Amino acid sequence: MSQPTFETLLYSVEDGVATVTLNRPEKLNAFNTQMMRDLIDVFDLTDADDAVRCVIVTGAGRAFCAGADLSGGGETFDYEKRGGDALAARTREGVQRDGGGLLTLRIFDSLKPVISACNGPAVGVGVTMQLAMDIRLASTEARYGFVFARRGLNPEAASSWFLPHLVGVQTALEWCYTGRIFPAAEAHARGLVRSVHAPDELLGAARGLAREIADNTAPVSVAITRQLIWRMAGASHPMEAHRADSRGIQARGRSGDAREGVTSFLEKRPPQFPNRVSEDLPDIWPHWTAPTFG
Repeated sequence: MSQPTFETLLYSVEDGVATVTLNRPEKLNAFNTQMMRDLIDVFDLTDADDAVRCVIVTGAGRAFCAGADLSGGGETFDYEKRGGDALAARTREGVQRDGGGLLTLRIFDSLKPVISACNGPAVGVGVTMQLAMDIRLASTEARYGFVFARRGLNPEAASSWFLPHLVGVQTALEWCYTGRIFPAAEAHARGLVRSVHAPDELLGAARGLAREIADNTAPVSVAITRQLIWRMAGASHPMEAHRADSRGIQARGRSGDAREGVTSFLEKRPPQFPNRVSEDLPDIWPHWTAPTFG
């Protein structure tokens, strides 16, 4: 079966693992409107494909993503002056919605685990898009920078929500106040990344982690787990988690996956989980309402 093609990405699926490669190496994979659209489309694709058990995102060439494409010069972020269909399509209540935020909100809703394999520099949206991914691995060549204040901007891509959840308020403020570039070792020490690898070992490490998920776990259970942990990060009381996970346990407990999980354990064999994310994902969120832009 042929894989879909994208203008700014490379996409492949092998043994249940989808690899998404940002592919503008001549521009250091700088983020533009087309890349935003392609990435949103690719997460629609991975969610719909039951053959995909995990997603890895990396970059072509020597960078992960050098941030927004600044080829428009000083008016790069002046959406009113740029105008065009991008302005009309993304305007809500007189406000032009941030493209990085549209992407991270889509990743937030992903039904598949997302692993970042940061192979090189990642600044601006190049790092903020990774905050919505579940597990971040870095090459020793990776560099990070929340450079917005140095460009006369503010943090975007909903990073003011994601970043403090990952590294705490103090570190988030320091990185955003200074806008400095920092190495993978600091990102690791402060909790932004899970591990740091030699450049030629990065993708192998990401694939090994993806394989552990794909080979051993029930995809519907993983999809529910992802929703529970991300959505409950902003919950006001543990009762919200209790409601959701109680509904999940009730639905999962009578599923074919649960029977197979227990039986395969008792029989000391690898599980063959029958349920599919596209068909068998239970609704455990009758009380959940995603906020709208306003």
